[in-house]
Amino acid sequence: MSSKRATSEAKGLGLMPKSPAEALEPTRPPKRPKAMRPRREVRRLGPAMRVLNGAMTFLVVALGLGGALTFWMGKELGQDGPLKETKTIVVRKGDGARDIAQRLEAEGIIQSHHIFTMHYVGRSLAAWVGAKPFQLKAGEYEFPPASSVRQVAEIIGEGRSVLYRFTIPEGLTSAQIVERLKADTNLTGDIRTVPPEGSMLPETFRVPRGATRQSAIELMQVELKKLLESAWAGRQQGLPFQTIEEAMVLASIVDRETGRNDKHADIASVFINRLRKGMQLQSDPTILYGLMGGGVNWGKPITKPEIQSRTAHNTYVIKGLPPTPICNPSRTAIAAVLNPSQTTYLYFVASGNGASVFSQTLEEHNAAVVNWRKIEQGIRAKQAETAAQTRVVSRPAPAPAEGQLATQPATERAQPAIAPPAVAAPAPPVTPTVLNAAPATAQPAAATATPAATGSDVPLPTRKPKR
Repeated sequence: MSSKRATSEAKGLGLMPKSPAEALEPTRPPKRPKAMRPRREVRRLGPAMRVLNGAMTFLVVALGLGGALTFWMGKELGQDGPLKETKTIVVRKGDGARDIAQRLEAEGIIQSHHIFTMHYVGRSLAAWVGAKPFQLKAGEYEFPPASSVRQVAEIIGEGRSVLYRFTIPEGLTSAQIVERLKADTNLTGDIRTVPPEGSMLPETFRVPRGATRQSAIELMQVELKKLLESAWAGRQQGLPFQTIEEAMVLASIVDRETGRNDKHADIASVFINRLRKGMQLQSDPTILYGLMGGGVNWGKPITKPEIQSRTAHNTYVIKGLPPTPICNPSRTAIAAVLNPSQTTYLYFVASGNGASVFSQTLEEHNAAVVNWRKIEQGIRAKQAETAAQTRVVSRPAPAPAEGQLATQPATERAQPAIAPPAVAAPAPPVTPTVLNAAPATAQPAAATATPAATGSDVPLPTRKPKR
């Protein structure tokens, strides 16, 4: 009874085979419960996945270390340096980053050259992925006290070297400018050729020590080009010239003719008015430049024969403007020529106080000339008296022979190799300040006599009257 019951229970539970064929089959697993999800089979990673997994692990670790290194480097780069007072060093051309870093450490500007080198390498690598290029530049650099490594690197990398000033006075010829640049010890190198007259802007410029003289010339030329582009666009309408080159020629004359107390625009107006009327400019500096070129001595007195010298620049002989400028005019002279004063002046003459007396008519001008000659006689008398007192103090002077001047001309004293050693011979008739005299009846007798030699090494002005 019990075996039959067990057999029936086994069949009811599905444990007993239903047939002999079923008894021969392997035992079947029990059915999966409906509430349980199937367990996925764990697969082993392939070679590619293992490489990728390792790379990702390395990247995470590297990022962590990089972040820590960046934090540490940022702290080191921003830390105040050991420098106690401002210091200047020269970074030579061709020095590498390590050489520069070791030099900075030896000079006490940075604490460790390793930090500086690591910063340089990091900046260089960052440039490969689009960051701003970083390069250490040669030059002379000044570092303030407590400069951090980052500040030191920025100063050298941006090329913020110490700048030195060089000043070119207005009204010099190109040859005279070249000589001044050659004498400047802060500049280096040779000048290939003398630039054309009127191609440089005379001003004060700042350049690094060791800049080439040729680069200084190019700097003045670039600045002049910028100035002319803007000034020409804002010029007055109806000026009696058509090109920038002609404006530069007139500006050079205006610069040489303007006294220290004159307004450039007033002097420019005289020449503008004369050009409009077809009158000769009759500018004294053009005589000197025509005779001597770029090596002109602007203070040389002008003789009567020189007034009529037939040169391409002598505006007492030619009509209109000379072919080239006679100097390198200033910014003020260029602006004055392009925007002159609105006047009717046609003449001007020196007044003795660094300014000029302007006239509209020849009669007014001749009266101003007579007055200037009186002032000139007083100046010469004082100079002669000073020279005589100087000779008495030093040594007795030999008595001049009859018909000879008692004092030696200033230009001859300035050149003892050319001048007579003692007493000068009579000079040819010279009118150093009045090139076209008024009628003889309007002049005092003293004005027509040969001027006495000066006692000063600085000759009197050589301008101004026009006819």
